[in-house]
Amino acid sequence: MRIIQLLPTLSYGDGVGNDTLAIDQIIKELGYETKIYAENIDSRIEKGIAEKAEKMPQPDPNDTILYHLSTGTALNDKLKDFPCKKLIIYHNITPAHFFKEYSRISYDLCESGRAAISQLKEAADYCWADSGYNRQELLENGYSCNIDVVPIVIPFKDYETEPDKAILKKYRDDWVNLVFVGRISPNKKQEDIIKTFYYYKKYINPKSRLFLVGSYSGTERYYERLCRYVTELKLEDVHITGHIKFKEILSYYHLADVFLCMSEHEGFCIPLLEAMYFKIPIVAYAYTGVKETLADAGLKFTEKNCKVAAEMIRMIVEKNDLRDTIIKTQNIRLKDFAYEKTKEKIVSCLKGFIE
Repeated sequence: MRIIQLLPTLSYGDGVGNDTLAIDQIIKELGYETKIYAENIDSRIEKGIAEKAEKMPQPDPNDTILYHLSTGTALNDKLKDFPCKKLIIYHNITPAHFFKEYSRISYDLCESGRAAISQLKEAADYCWADSGYNRQELLENGYSCNIDVVPIVIPFKDYETEPDKAILKKYRDDWVNLVFVGRISPNKKQEDIIKTFYYYKKYINPKSRLFLVGSYSGTERYYERLCRYVTELKLEDVHITGHIKFKEILSYYHLADVFLCMSEHEGFCIPLLEAMYFKIPIVAYAYTGVKETLADAGLKFTEKNCKVAAEMIRMIVEKNDLRDTIIKTQNIRLKDFAYEKTKEKIVSCLKGFIE
């Protein structure tokens, strides 16, 4: 019996890629024969870790496929034809309407991906969902198989890497640094982050900066809109990094005084846990998967109001006792995603399915 992981793209350093590689290691530790196959493989992935999907041998009826559902792809149409057990790992797919004005490619991929959610319900023998929010989406799409909530494996040890010293030297001073980490994408509503920063900088603290850390490859039109918006507001000290190295990303976490999230669609939102790890108080719009990932942690609001968010930032920066309380609640929440705890869940669910 083999356990085959199959996915559209194995990227270096993103949530789905890290989850796939961590699961691969766990399966190997259990003694099963396993391999990763992907349509696209990041060149930074170590050779031999994965093979192209086109090279995947025909599965035997005793085999099990772990299929990572996260976008539109031809694999969605092929999955049902494999004569073996199928475990779908649902990472959520952004609703296409967010991309309508900005990227035809992203729109089409998300549109076909969302359509595949319901189309694959008959192919799934069992499902994992990264969150209860994702699980509910599968239920709403007619899935009748067992669905367990299995969080993404977070490689916390990687965050012990030394950050970029040049960035720390440039920005480590008495200014307040607001940070959001995540690709520049219309569902993440970076314009609302900018608007919140505008209120904070103009009316509360002029000695403040905003760092939007993430790639805008594929969403250049949205990035250009954000730049125009910054210009219209006559706003200074907004830094959009684009794609940067991992140690540079870490440096912005080390600099951050507050992590601000205004996203309107997240299946899980790993950067929230990264902020918790670096003991950065979080201010967040509690919507979709963000609400569940935070649980009782962070400072949250359920009606989007940028002025209110700016005032929350003020309170955190000016009141050390509030800041300390928020960090304590985040530390407690972070324990729920400890590697050993998630690994134990994966092992239990996987063995229960295949044995």
